[in-house]
Amino acid sequence: MSELQNKKQEPMRFLLFSASMRTGSLNTRLATLAAIVIEKNGGKVDFVSMSEFDCPSFNEDLHAQGSHPPGAEKFRNRLLANDAFIIASPEYNGSLPGNVKNIIDWVSRFRPQPFNERHALLLSASPSMVGGNRGLWSLRVPLEHLGARVFPDMFSLAMAHQAFTAEGNLSSPVLAKRFEDNMIAFMSLVEAAKNYPCIKKAWVEFLGEKPDPVTERVE
Repeated sequence: MSELQNKKQEPMRFLLFSASMRTGSLNTRLATLAAIVIEKNGGKVDFVSMSEFDCPSFNEDLHAQGSHPPGAEKFRNRLLANDAFIIASPEYNGSLPGNVKNIIDWVSRFRPQPFNERHALLLSASPSMVGGNRGLWSLRVPLEHLGARVFPDMFSLAMAHQAFTAEGNLSSPVLAKRFEDNMIAFMSLVEAAKNYPCIKKAWVEFLGEKPDPVTERVE
């Protein structure tokens, strides 16, 4: 039993999914490895396929009628059932995938808004030299706008098509340790936030505009 697990009052629960729907996705392989690390260190993983959250394009007319797609309902429910969430996201044309932004837009319309004060970790894997990192910076923007506590240390796996062993581990011992250390640091933060809350802070975006229900997304 790990030292981290000994400190836990109860296992931390993590919603984990790859934002790629491609068979054999490098991001799905990285998400699978993240699940192994979490469970090794005493956490519980709710591993979901992105296809379960797939939604039609956001349409405010449908929202005005009180309608939410089933995929948005599922994502909201899974967010609320877990202590934190982890997304392994590809980079599409230097930014985040459209399907991820679409589901965030739909789920942001629930009340209470479920991203607010929810801890998040972002991962990426790509054959490129930057490992999909530009897409993660784009993904941070809507999540942080909605009040999510996005972990500062994102993990981007460069040259990912050459980075895995046949068994699904990282072939570089240095990278493998860095990845596990990053996961454990995030788990420790989530545990502290849940079991040892000392100070409550409200993260509010301020751009000078007057608060209004039409534009307000952080509650």
